[in-house]
Amino acid sequence: MKKIVSTLALVAGLAGAAQAQSNVSLGLKAGPSYASFVGKDAGSQEGLFGFHAGAFANIGLSSLFAFQPEIIYSQKGSKPKDVTDVRSRVSYLDVPLSFHVNADGLFFEAGPQVGVLLAAKYEFGNVSTDVKDQLNSVDFGYLVGLGYQRKTGPGIGLRYNGGLTNLPKEVTVGNTTVQNRLRNSVFQLYLTYSFGG
Repeated sequence: MKKIVSTLALVAGLAGAAQAQSNVSLGLKAGPSYASFVGKDAGSQEGLFGFHAGAFANIGLSSLFAFQPEIIYSQKGSKPKDVTDVRSRVSYLDVPLSFHVNADGLFFEAGPQVGVLLAAKYEFGNVSTDVKDQLNSVDFGYLVGLGYQRKTGPGIGLRYNGGLTNLPKEVTVGNTTVQNRLRNSVFQLYLTYSFGG
């Protein structure tokens, strides 16, 4: 938990410093997500549509490279294939730390990400069950993507987020510990607006 708080404090500090730097711009982003669960124990899954939105600080390191920390609310989840009444929905506060390679507005990005679990529901028909206590509270992952973004004005991007942490907590029964191998997998299409430095 201390690491998460430290990371959020770092992002907030960078955002505050951004206003004094000409090579830094602040921005907002939002868009739809298409998420599912992957892993050896995932079985046949179909994706769920969701939403993500948040803020970022784009910090120019040179004409070619930039660093972009973000704070994003992200809806994720999945449902079993060919089953209409069952779905799992999870929500995170994600902190992506992306590194951009820029080419006159066009960018390619990659980097690590950490997510803090905000809510988790298992839905069966009209019945919704809170399962947050059954899942790991922190999700470590990575991101890759591309898009078009200037220091000022609108932009667009497509990103993939892959989880490295198993979603369910380990369960110990007697002398046996069981770990279901199930991770987040999310595609995000988004629009941005940058307020240039």
